[in-house]
Amino acid sequence: MAHFAINCFSDFLQMSVNLNVILPQRTIRHGFTGSTPDGKFPVLYLLHGMGDDQTIWQRRTAIERYVEGTSLAVVMPTTHLGFYTDMQHGLPYWSFFSQELPALCRQFFPQLTDRREYTFAAGNSMGGYGAVKLALGMPDQFGKAVSLSGALDLVGMAKHTPATPLMQNIFGSTEQLTGSDNDLLALAEKTCKTHTNLPKLRICCGTEDPLLPFSRSAKARLIQLGYDVTYQESPGVHDWAYWDTQIRQAIPWLLEGMEM
Repeated sequence: MAHFAINCFSDFLQMSVNLNVILPQRTIRHGFTGSTPDGKFPVLYLLHGMGDDQTIWQRRTAIERYVEGTSLAVVMPTTHLGFYTDMQHGLPYWSFFSQELPALCRQFFPQLTDRREYTFAAGNSMGGYGAVKLALGMPDQFGKAVSLSGALDLVGMAKHTPATPLMQNIFGSTEQLTGSDNDLLALAEKTCKTHTNLPKLRICCGTEDPLLPFSRSAKARLIQLGYDVTYQESPGVHDWAYWDTQIRQAIPWLLEGMEM
């Protein structure tokens, strides 16, 4: 595998941004399996949670080893504390992730596919929210998404936990959040009314994780709406030991059905 650390300028954010990229590399000693019909690399946008950055997945998991021998490219960008959202008081991170980032990555790495069935998103906690949001908000671009302990039912969470100033800066009031495209369950309902080719979703959460009730409520609503949801609960808390195990298990699911 080849590793790239990129610093580039975002027109949407009007500042420099950082991303780490893992690309498959065929060498004398090692090759890789799996390819898209156009011969390009399938790509996973792997998103971080609150308090972390683009380096965290390589520091806390063995993601490079998990994709070794496959043709899967992995893009790990930073969103700071933007929650993958066009903030009420802040920067337009959703616009950056949904529009500018994929175009930048294909500009820098033309071997990345632009086909939705081979374009994936995954993330932990805040990143799980971002991954599912990309799939639901851009179903013509993302074929699958993985949420690991994701904050998927924000409205349900807001009813149980007082909003912090940070969350108010991002989403506004609970009334502003409810029913908006930042409310993933409302977005899911909107998307299933306007698209027939819906993304496949994998939702995982530890049984000792405080976000478990909200993973369950999100799963139930998504299935009710007709989404193909693979759901897993297993022992674990909201930590990297759980997420390392789950991302390893998610890679084969993402690549299911690819020509090997």
